[in-house]
Amino acid sequence: MTRPEVSSRAPLPLYTRTAAAAAGQVIGRYSTSFSWACRTLPRECRRDISSIYALVRVADEVVDGTASAAGLATGPVRAALDELETEVERGLTSGFSTNLVVHAFADVARRHEFGRELTAPFFASMRADLDVSEHDPESLETYIYGSAEVIGLMCLEVFMDLPGTRADTPDQRELLRASARRLGAAFQKVNFLRDLGADHDQLGRTYFPDTDPAELGEAEKNELLADLHADLDAAVPGILALDRRARRAVLLAHGLFHELARRIAAVPAATLTQQRISVPTAVKTRIAARVLAGSRRVPRSDAGIGSGAGSRGVS
Repeated sequence: MTRPEVSSRAPLPLYTRTAAAAAGQVIGRYSTSFSWACRTLPRECRRDISSIYALVRVADEVVDGTASAAGLATGPVRAALDELETEVERGLTSGFSTNLVVHAFADVARRHEFGRELTAPFFASMRADLDVSEHDPESLETYIYGSAEVIGLMCLEVFMDLPGTRADTPDQRELLRASARRLGAAFQKVNFLRDLGADHDQLGRTYFPDTDPAELGEAEKNELLADLHADLDAAVPGILALDRRARRAVLLAHGLFHELARRIAAVPAATLTQQRISVPTAVKTRIAARVLAGSRRVPRSDAGIGSGAGSRGVS
C-alpha cells in the first residue's frame, strides 16, 4: 500500500526542518574544525551531523561552566543536565520536543535507528564532569567512551546509510565501529591536551591519570601524544571504507586534529598549560584543499613528536 505524500509545509516536517536549521547554528559558533569538515558533507548528511553536534555541545556547555556562569550552583546544574537527558529520552520515544535542539537530534536518531544505547553513556560521562575531579585509568576509559566514542558511533550511523559506505558484512561494520571509536578517542585526547590548563585551573579537573598539569614534562607529554597518534592511525581503515562524500569530511577532520597534535608537540610541556593551541586559517585551508582535491593520503604519526615537527602544516 502506497503511503500518501506529506507536504514539506505540513506542521511536523516544517517544524523539524526549522529545528534542524536552529541546531545547525551551533557548530559554526563553537567549533571551527568540525564546522569546516561538516561543510563538505552532502546537505542532508550535513544537517544530521550538525544536529548531533548541537545536542552534545549543549550538554557539554551545561557542565563546562556556562550554567555556572548563569548563576547555577552544582545542584541546579546537575538538575539541568538530568532534565536535558529526560527530554532527549522523551524525544526519542515520541519524535517531538519543544526544545529545538533535542527535536532535531531525536529526528536524526529515529531515522538512523540509534538511541539510549548511545545517549545514556554520553550523559553518564557529562555527569561525571560534575562528580569526578581526577580520573584513574578505568574511569578515564569509561569517560572517553561516553564523551567521545559514542559521538563517533552516532555519526557513523548517519554515514552507514550513505550508499557508498562499505558496511555489508559484520566484519565491515565492526571495522567501521572500531575506527569511529578510535577517532572519537583521539579527538578527545587532543582536546584534553589543548585544555590542560583551563580544565585544571578553571574547572578543577585532571583527566590524565597521575598527571599534574603544572609539572608536566616532555617525556610525559610525548607519551600522551603517542597514545593519541595510535588512535588517529587506527581510525584510518574505517575512514577509507566510508562513502566518498563522508570520507572526505572525516579525512578533513582527521587532518585538522593531526595538525593540532603536531602543534602541541612543538610547544614545551612547561608552557602547554598557559596557551590553547589552534591551527591558523591558512593551514586549515591548505589541509582542506588537499582533501577536497581528492587526496586519500592520510597524515600518519612519525618520529617527530617533541622534535619541533609540529610547527609545520600538513601539505
